[in-house]
Amino acid sequence: MEWSIQEIARLAGTTSRTLRHYGQVGLLEPSRIGGNGYRYYDQDRLVRLQRILLLRDLGLGLPAIAEVLDGQRDTVAALRTHLALLEQERERIGRQIESVKTTLRKTEGGEQLMAEEVFDGFDHSRYEQEVTERWGRKAYEKADRWWRSLSDAEKKAYQQRHLDIAKDYGTAYLAGTAVDGDEVQEIVRRHVDWLSITMNPTKEYVIGLGEMYVADPRFTANYDRHGAGTAEFVRDAMRVYAERNL
Repeated sequence: MEWSIQEIARLAGTTSRTLRHYGQVGLLEPSRIGGNGYRYYDQDRLVRLQRILLLRDLGLGLPAIAEVLDGQRDTVAALRTHLALLEQERERIGRQIESVKTTLRKTEGGEQLMAEEVFDGFDHSRYEQEVTERWGRKAYEKADRWWRSLSDAEKKAYQQRHLDIAKDYGTAYLAGTAVDGDEVQEIVRRHVDWLSITMNPTKEYVIGLGEMYVADPRFTANYDRHGAGTAEFVRDAMRVYAERNL
């Protein structure tokens, strides 16, 4: 079974122009082009488009999406990964919604708020298993103790510090600044200083973290929201810094 480009655009909530652009950049080519020049898409293309749209929702740019799709040849396995991420995000957002509802209800009723209720769905502990597997149990426990020792204002300031660093990376990338130049390397220095608050940023750690920013769609999305390709820019800049200074 096939669908025309107009049908796919309508069903996917996008435009024929967008689909043609995906084809031009090699991201989603039609299954065939009719004698009348119309583009047609089969089931495999529909599944690929679904994966593209899911990755776009995660904030990835088209170059990053192409890398992810090229690295995930097993469509079923890739969809299972997408599904797991979406279910985790749904659970987290659901907890945040309930947290805000509780805060609203208790605030309106003059009731005493519990800190656990206010911040449910916002805590970092959902990454416990992943951090433990990557860097060891001691690394997680050290970071966890430090995080829990902070006040709400300190937590917000810590998070804002990284948001500012990510934004500065994006600005430098869009301006075409060299990754090995003083301006970008100063951003990396701030980044490494930020990392050193919770762990010892060795050369191997910094290079590995930069690679993860590109390999893991969740991290890529955090940087590529400032411009598609920013995550790769950050990775390269971090490697230069690590090899020069660590």
